[in-house]
Amino acid sequence: MSNIEIGLWSFPVLLVLLFLRVPIGPAMALIGFGGTWLVIGTPMMTLSQLKNLTFGTFANYSLSIIPLFLLMGQFATISGMSRGLFKAAEAWLGHLKGGIAMAAVGACAGFGSICGSSLATAATMGQVALPELRRYGYSGRLATGALAAGGTLGILIPPSVVLVIYAILTEQNIAKLFVAAMIPGLLAAFGYMVTIAIMVRIQDGGGQVLDRQPILARFKALIAVWPVLTIFLVVVGGIYLGVFTPTEAAAIGAAGTAIVALVSGQLGWTNTAEAILGTAKSTGMIFMIILGASLFNNFLALTQLPQNTAQWVGAQGFSPWFVLAVVLVLYLVFGCIMDSLSMILLTVPIFYPIMAGLDFGMAPDDFGLWFGILVLIVVEVGLITPPVGMNLFIINALAKDTPISETFRGTLPFVIADLVRVVILTLLPALTLGLVWAIY
Repeated sequence: MSNIEIGLWSFPVLLVLLFLRVPIGPAMALIGFGGTWLVIGTPMMTLSQLKNLTFGTFANYSLSIIPLFLLMGQFATISGMSRGLFKAAEAWLGHLKGGIAMAAVGACAGFGSICGSSLATAATMGQVALPELRRYGYSGRLATGALAAGGTLGILIPPSVVLVIYAILTEQNIAKLFVAAMIPGLLAAFGYMVTIAIMVRIQDGGGQVLDRQPILARFKALIAVWPVLTIFLVVVGGIYLGVFTPTEAAAIGAAGTAIVALVSGQLGWTNTAEAILGTAKSTGMIFMIILGASLFNNFLALTQLPQNTAQWVGAQGFSPWFVLAVVLVLYLVFGCIMDSLSMILLTVPIFYPIMAGLDFGMAPDDFGLWFGILVLIVVEVGLITPPVGMNLFIINALAKDTPISETFRGTLPFVIADLVRVVILTLLPALTLGLVWAIY
């Protein structure tokens, strides 16, 4: 069996392990180690390579940003900022038809700007907004669908852990990626609100409409969330202006959210210990997946499968836009069976060289940013599509009176909104890159 054939067989073996419920990190590590052994032919050299690869992977300074952003999200959850965000959004949007659900999406966007994790955003905002949505008469389908979709904003609106991983894999500038994600992130929040407005007009379950708040009361509610706005402006603004690096910004953000939680009286020794332990567990899980993906991708590099695939695609004369469409569709399919981080770590080292070798009429750095945002959006869709849509299960676990089938149906319009957004951003790259060009 040739090395390329060994590389090709690794994918069905990986899928079998996943269906057998082997965690994705250990599964990729096992196949990577075994495949490298088959290619090299000696266990000692494979073990030596494992040692060097492990050290080389975790010696990457940029990875330190991950636990810092996760800790920032933990402190933000403890501080109770989520409730203030929801009330502020409710004051501005509650008088609209479907306005409470729109407020939930807006609050998810605000919380995502200081969290960086979709699962944390969905879980935190679900606890705050779901009881309110049900109290105001929103159907279980619309309430859970809106919150599951809104939770995906946690990985698109900067800061984003998944964007950091993509930047490391493709050697992109993290700060520029954060800038590139801003307009698509705001477009996502707006698209979800438009989707809610359409849903409440064509089906029941739209809930109660609140009285319009006086303008003074609206601004008072907005002022109440000044810690969120301040932290976001300091962290993201500092990165954009070059005042400090993304890693330094993550440290400042974690310290800032801790101070807010302490001043609000929500942070005690027990909560602090829980936040640190939760960060450690999440970091350990992510780093295990990163190590497994590094082993698997190193094995694939030894087989020359990615390089040969890139050459084959280039030799076929396919239109770059056709190849892009195929890759994005594959991401949508993979999203139904894999979590977002694993999908990025597994596929980007394979797909990115193929895509970077095609001519889309833009500079290589611009292409890397644009492609990364498109990938992130289709990865988002995987969070709200069965059978492995994690946001669906998180929100449905909170809504015990809503069948999971209703939650699935409730997310379908938001999936359609995501697909429309993918088409728009594909056809209009300037929407993604315009802010980058203006700042840099």
